[in-house]
Amino acid sequence: MTGLPFDLQLLNLCAALLLLVSFAMLTQRRIVNLVNLLAFQGTLLLVATLLLAWRTGQRHLYLSAVLTLALKVTFLPWMLHRLIRRLEVYWDTEPLLNISGTMLVGLLVVVFAFGLAQPISALASTATRSSIGIAIAVVLLSFITMITRRKAMSQVVGFLSMENGLFFGAMSATYGMPMIVEFGVALDVLVAVIVLGIFFFQIREQFDSLDLHHLESLKEGATVAQADSIVEDS
Repeated sequence: MTGLPFDLQLLNLCAALLLLVSFAMLTQRRIVNLVNLLAFQGTLLLVATLLLAWRTGQRHLYLSAVLTLALKVTFLPWMLHRLIRRLEVYWDTEPLLNISGTMLVGLLVVVFAFGLAQPISALASTATRSSIGIAIAVVLLSFITMITRRKAMSQVVGFLSMENGLFFGAMSATYGMPMIVEFGVALDVLVAVIVLGIFFFQIREQFDSLDLHHLESLKEGATVAQADSIVEDS
């Protein structure tokens, strides 16, 4: 009985580390650490893409690796670190759930993800089909990271981590998306982060904070003002 080839073992290791990084994001309250974990996640995707390109001989995966290096490993972490320094937002201290509750929900989500991935993995013919469950788990854990945080910066990191999970899922199921789609998605993510950066500065100027509950207060205030206006008109 022979074991897995060494490159597939490394791919499985990258997949396992991606899952661990997603769990680590759930426990982090320091936004700088979240961005560092996002950069490490991008590095794991880079290594996995290069290994898969070498194993399959598909040249478009090398282009995907270059795109991953430029965007996910280099530019986006650099830009987020710069935003953190400019906005002086370092901690997300008031999550909606405590760490224990978040981890428990995360474990349940992982079990659900692997159950959901079983029929999909059975239909896939790729050598990395066993990692589809991990890809789905990374997407769902990243979604939890988004919805349990109050700071806008933490939610952006969760969004980018979710995109990493989708990228890894596409690579595991079909050896990656067509290059035109990957370039389109990369451009969309880049534009989204730039627009969100501008949005952050606007929120900071108006509220002197990036806590999104201020926007909820603004909405409630607008609703009350509208109700008062209706009463006065009547």
